Amino acid sequence: QVQLVESGGGSVQAGRSLRLTCAASGLGYSTWCMGWFRQVSGKEREAVALIDTTDYPTYLDSVKGRFTISQDNAKNTLYLQMNNLNPDDTAMYFCAAREFDTYCSGGLEGDFGYWGQGTQVIVSS
Repeated sequence: QVQLVESGGGSVQAGRSLRLTCAASGLGYSTWCMGWFRQVSGKEREAVALIDTTDYPTYLDSVKGRFTISQDNAKNTLYLQMNNLNPDDTAMYFCAAREFDTYCSGGLEGDFGYWGQGTQVIVSS
């Protein structure tokens, strides 16, 4: 049973930083594309950052240079370091996992089969 549990969200002022953490369990011996998505009420969930089994990251254009995704395989933990936050980053952030995808070939919400419950990020101006 795969479980993903996010933490680290909160309310900050623009320009500040937050680090999100996703504790994963039940991944077993497989290949996984891991990612962070975000969703604003009434809008579709969008991929913010993905990381493949080689630790190669991809980012949403609007977060490039500000966000960094990383993973610690020994701890089964995924991170999202978010710097220089702005109000447009306000959203619910979700950790997601896609099995049998070594190089993150799928990057849409429907491509991911496992999700955490989400952690809220609020950025005020």
